[in-house]
Amino acid sequence: MILLVAMGALAWEAVQRFHSPVPVEGTTVMGVAGVGIAVNGITAAMFMTRTNEDLNIRGAFLHMLADALTSIGVVFAGALYVWRGWIWIDPATSLVIAAAIVGGTWSLLRQSVHLLFDGVPEHVDLSAVRQSLLALPGVQAVHDLHVWAMSTHEVALTVHLVMPDGHPGDAFLRDLDETLHARFSITHPTVQVETNAIEHVDRI
Repeated sequence: MILLVAMGALAWEAVQRFHSPVPVEGTTVMGVAGVGIAVNGITAAMFMTRTNEDLNIRGAFLHMLADALTSIGVVFAGALYVWRGWIWIDPATSLVIAAAIVGGTWSLLRQSVHLLFDGVPEHVDLSAVRQSLLALPGVQAVHDLHVWAMSTHEVALTVHLVMPDGHPGDAFLRDLDETLHARFSITHPTVQVETNAIEHVDRI
């Protein structure tokens, strides 16, 4: 959200500069932006390999990448200004940078909202989870299956297993826990075993 607001402010400032151009010190701007490219580029590279593991890390990566891209745009605009004297190149470059960053940030915002509202994580196939549970020995039916993200790297599951022969024992539950973790990265399963499916009644 902060990135989107910042890019909105950047775009607004760029539009204003089209109407009221402001001369810039091209050489000085290029030198300062060059330092920014090095610092932010190195920092972004440190986060790059883990962007798929944690939403927070991806947010930090996008923030550093946005800063690096901004610096690159500033160097580009400064060079053209020194070479050609085009005052309009500065706001034009700002708009291009804003559009690029908004495009990359939108997916992060969508995933954040999905996490906020306890949606099923994108990497979890709910149908595959249900079929995996139904394939377990002694399981006749599965109901009240819910999967949601507790954090950016922890996934919870609750489910009712209908097993007419009764409770299968701790070894069964331990194997179930390991299977869910290995196949679906589900780290916090809660399982209720029933000998017959319990009918749920709405309560006021």
